[in-house]
This record gives sequence, C-alpha cells and structure tokens, in this order.
Amino acid sequence: MAAGGSSSRRAAALGMGPRRVQSVPMPRLTENMRAAVFMMASMAGFALNDALIKTTAGDLPLFQAIFLRGVVATALIAVLALRAGALRHRLAGRDGPLVTLRCIGEIGSTFCFLTALFNMPLANASAILQSVPLAVALGASVFLREPVGWRRYLAIGIGFVGVLVIVRPGSEGFNVYALWALGAVGFIVLRDLTTRRLSPGIPSLQVTFLAAAAITGAAGLMSLFGEWRPVAPVHAGALTLSAVSLSVGYLFGVMTMRLGAIGFTQPFRYTLLPWAILFGVLFFGEYPDAWMLAGSAIVIGTGLFTFYREQVVARGEARAALASGTGRGGATVSPAPPATPQGSPGRSSGRDGRRRRS
Repeated sequence: MAAGGSSSRRAAALGMGPRRVQSVPMPRLTENMRAAVFMMASMAGFALNDALIKTTAGDLPLFQAIFLRGVVATALIAVLALRAGALRHRLAGRDGPLVTLRCIGEIGSTFCFLTALFNMPLANASAILQSVPLAVALGASVFLREPVGWRRYLAIGIGFVGVLVIVRPGSEGFNVYALWALGAVGFIVLRDLTTRRLSPGIPSLQVTFLAAAAITGAAGLMSLFGEWRPVAPVHAGALTLSAVSLSVGYLFGVMTMRLGAIGFTQPFRYTLLPWAILFGVLFFGEYPDAWMLAGSAIVIGTGLFTFYREQVVARGEARAALASGTGRGGATVSPAPPATPQGSPGRSSGRDGRRRRS
C-alpha cells in the first residue's frame, strides 16, 4: 500500500495522475437582463394569445369569444391576485374614477383590436400597435403637459409616417379594418395616461384583475345582443390556451416591472412583432409584405429613439440634482440604496411636469 501510494504521488507530481477539476461558476444574469427575458416572454404570451383567439374567427362571434376567454383569464388572474394579497387594497380618493376610466380604455382597445385582428393579418394588426409608445408620448404632452422637445416630436411625426406606410390608405392593399387597430391605439393611450395618474401603492395585479373583469363583463353584455354558437372542442381548447397565454403575458409583465429598470426593459416590448410574424406564418400562412416590414422598421426605430431620449433627459436631471445637492421641490439629495422598480405593465417611470425638454 505504501509503495502504491508513493507511486501515485509521483505520478501526480509528474502530471500523469488524475487532476481535480475546478468548477467555474457560470456568470449570473443581472436583474435587468432577467427582466428583459421576462419582457420577451410577456410579449410572446400576448402574441400567442392573439393568434389563438384569431383561430376562432368566422366560427364564433367576436363578443362570445372574448367573453369565454375572459372567464378563464379573469379566474386565473384572480388566483394570482389572491395569493399575492392584491385584492385587499381599497381604492381611495381619485383612484376609483381613474381605474374606471382605465377600464374603459381596456375595453375599447380590446374590442377595437380584436375586431381588426379577426379581419386582417396578425402581423399587420400588431405592427400598428407598435406606435403606442409614440402616441402615449404625444398624448402625455398634450393632456398631461409633459414637456417633449423637438427631437421627440420629430420622432413621433416620422413614426406616424411609418404607420401610414403599414396602413397604406388609398392603395389596393388598404384594409379598412386597419382603422379599428388605430382606434385601439387611441384607447390604449387613454389607458396608459390614466395609469400614470394612479397612486403608486395600488397593486399591479389588482389593476390587472379589475381590467380583465371589466372586459369580460362588457363582452358578456354585448354578446346578449348577438347570436351564440355551439363551441367545438377545438375552439374551447384554443380559447382556454388563449386565456392561459394572456395570463402568462400579464404575469411576466408584472415581474418585469418589479425587477428591471423601466428604461432598460421598455424597448423589449417591440419583440411582440417578431412573435406576431412567427405565429402569423405558423397558424395562418400569413407572410408580411415589404410595405409592412418597412413601416414597422420606421415605427420601431423612432420608438427606440424616443426611449433613448427619455433616458438621456432622466440622466441629465439626476446629475443636475446631485450637483446642486437638491432634488425636485428643494429636497436635499442623499445617497440611498438602490430600489426595486415597481409598477404595472404599461406604466412609465413617474415623470412630472418639470422635466427638461429633449
């Protein structure tokens, strides 16, 4: 045994024996990178939801499909909200009317977008919705008096030219249902601007649950004035999966807002379009044309520039506040531990009316 042990030690010394392999730890994703992954998963869930409910077009009336999907989605979101204790919060002050107004925006955007979706290609309808960040920035400037400089106004104008390239009014490729998608953009602006005015303490899942319940209730009411058709098993399965995908989209959206910096994660919302193109090809054989791709590139490019300018202004304000030693309202600025960003899907970083123009 002694000889064997001695030879083993000599072999190890000569580099001929077994070596201990040191494990190299894999680099961990930063919180922002994880939030970006969650945002892309959220967009995949929303796009899959759109594709699945579109498969019922022509076989089920629109409001019947929205209602049946909504029953399942509302139940799933209610379970998540109850587990998180989000439904214990009481709406006080102006939050009640604001949530009501926000629900109106949700109802209008859902009805308008799905009307468009049932009658035009999935990718085209989704591409028009990519103009929402530009429309929200314009709406915030007009209705909330948020300062917007000439660069962002120029980007907004160019972005809306991109929307016209997608819609192509007056051409042979024009689809009148694209106007419904534009109507959805208007209602989403109403929803998002209202969301900005909500108190920060309102749980995101409570707002999501109330919106889902409002959409379901409105669709159920509207379905009473139309026909109801028998639901085939394939359609029941599609609507159930659509509700699950919608809930997954909301869940990952909330996780995104609570984990990553808003300025870093918001551009990943545009990953909705590649998902929509993919599902349009797989489910319906819909291939985007050159006009749609060109218009989408314009809209997304100007939207990303708008996000960039917002971050430039925010960083400039932060540096100015630190240099002067005071924050907004004259409060002294002191070092503080990093906070976890919170908010509901679609909520922007709390801007106020004193932001410099950009």
